[in-house]
Amino acid sequence: MPHLSGAQYGKDNIRVYKVHRDEKTKVHTVVEMTVCVLLQGDIETSYTEADNSVVVATDTMKQTVYILAKEHPVTPPELFGATVAAHFTDTYKHIHSAQVKVKVHRWTRINIDGQSHPHSFLRDGSETRNVVATSTDEKGIEIRSAISGLLVLKSTGSAFHGFVRNEYTALPEVWDRILSTEVDAGWVWNTYKSLKDVESAVPEFDKTWDEARTITLTKFAQEESPSVQNTMYHMCEDILAAAPTVQSVEYSLPNKHYFEIDLSWHKGLKNTGADAEVYAPQSDPNGLIQCTVSR
Repeated sequence: MPHLSGAQYGKDNIRVYKVHRDEKTKVHTVVEMTVCVLLQGDIETSYTEADNSVVVATDTMKQTVYILAKEHPVTPPELFGATVAAHFTDTYKHIHSAQVKVKVHRWTRINIDGQSHPHSFLRDGSETRNVVATSTDEKGIEIRSAISGLLVLKSTGSAFHGFVRNEYTALPEVWDRILSTEVDAGWVWNTYKSLKDVESAVPEFDKTWDEARTITLTKFAQEESPSVQNTMYHMCEDILAAAPTVQSVEYSLPNKHYFEIDLSWHKGLKNTGADAEVYAPQSDPNGLIQCTVSR
């Protein structure tokens, strides 16, 4: 006999923009987010018996996010995500787990003649700062922070050789290559018992995000990389060393390939090996390398 073995629902793609206006300095600070709320709990009868009395409407979720954004800080996003998640499990006793995803879009202050403009910004990339906060009855609040969409490239300083070779292998070994990837890095914090504990940890969130981003960029740029696998492992090690209350770090790095173009057919033009200058960027297929490093 069929039974409902899992159920959750919510509101996705809630767009939120908040501005803070400093009346003394006339400087504005802006935050733009996309929020997703998903609820679990005693909601089975809404599926099996058309009983809507257990349903918190998804429009209510949207309005709740707007109201909490007005009443509470939205930075750091770890705190805001935890605030929203805890609200749903505290307010609705039949809701036992609330997961809130927060994606912060990048707005950078415009500089004019070396001076930061007080209220003008630019979108200087697709990189986002992401948070998933989950509040669960009798368990507490779990938070995962992340960097996503950070596109990086180095034109040398990467190699890949010594891998398995057999009759299916066409890839040549290389001691110097272009390396490009779109960074998706996340770290999971030790579980917080309550929203108050999350509030006490607020200084750690921005600090660790900045450190993780700096570690990622520094290690990527400076390391003579023998492989994406080894470089990402070192990134994880460094983040764990920098953040004592983080329990695990994970990376997902697609290998965005740039292939040499043989132009020798045109008047013997040399464009391979040491003479390569013009490459063909590839969109797909691509390598995808992932790892998780835990304490």
